[in-house]
Amino acid sequence: MKNFVVKTIANAGALAVAIWLIGDITLEGGSTGRKALTVILVALIFGLVNFLVKPVVQLLTFPLFILTLGLITLVVNALMLLLTSWLASVFDLSFHVEGFWTAVLGGLIISVVSWALNVVLPDEN
Repeated sequence: MKNFVVKTIANAGALAVAIWLIGDITLEGGSTGRKALTVILVALIFGLVNFLVKPVVQLLTFPLFILTLGLITLVVNALMLLLTSWLASVFDLSFHVEGFWTAVLGGLIISVVSWALNVVLPDEN
């Protein structure tokens, strides 16, 4: 359970950094507390998408993974971020990613920041 909370916090931090750095990834809302809650909820959705959908997509794109020497991972991460944006709009959360190339850059930033936060944060089960 603690590992789940740590990964959610890391995803929320990574999403916050991407929102801060990229103008086309937006988070709208009123107060700072409301925005923080929205980022945490989007991080939960992002974690579920990465847990449930990403392995299936990676399995289906495995030949492309070999052919592109792993660069297809950027596309898969972008698609997962776009799916998260769509699901956030379904749940009426004010998180939006504008366009594929924004999602590619956002996915790259989120991957790097999430990796760094997972290294720093404690990892216990």
